[in-house]
Amino acid sequence: MITTYIALGSNLDDPLAQVSRAMAELDRMEGATLQAASSLYRSAPMGPADQPDYINAVVALETALSPHALLDALQAIEQAHGRQRGPQRWGPRTLDLDVLLYGEETINDQRLTIPHPGISERAFVLFPLQEIVAPDFIIPGHGSLQELLPRVAADRPERLPDA
Repeated sequence: MITTYIALGSNLDDPLAQVSRAMAELDRMEGATLQAASSLYRSAPMGPADQPDYINAVVALETALSPHALLDALQAIEQAHGRQRGPQRWGPRTLDLDVLLYGEETINDQRLTIPHPGISERAFVLFPLQEIVAPDFIIPGHGSLQELLPRVAADRPERLPDA
């Protein structure tokens, strides 16, 4: 079993419900067990500004799935949530599920890059991640989470109250 970290995000069609439902679906996913889930956070869109704010979270899964099988399972969940992949990068979406880390592996092929590109610059990923990992957590090739957080502190997302 490998520990993997998944980022969740949504800004369309009731984003709070989209992310909450996706967490429940990840917990029921065959070949994986949900180990931890962060709080929900609200953040400004990373791409075009003329879209709603995002709801984000990060979960830890224990999985027997290979990285690419995991990616396929995540994309199937996105599809079930009505995810439309269009030409606009960082546009609005019903659900976005990204593999952030897969154990300590580094992968870079046509379908998958791990650690996720941009992980070290995304406050909406790093702040939720810090809730569910040890303080000295290392992101391969980027350094410790504690070193990275101050670099993105100006973009700190709003932690939502627990429901």
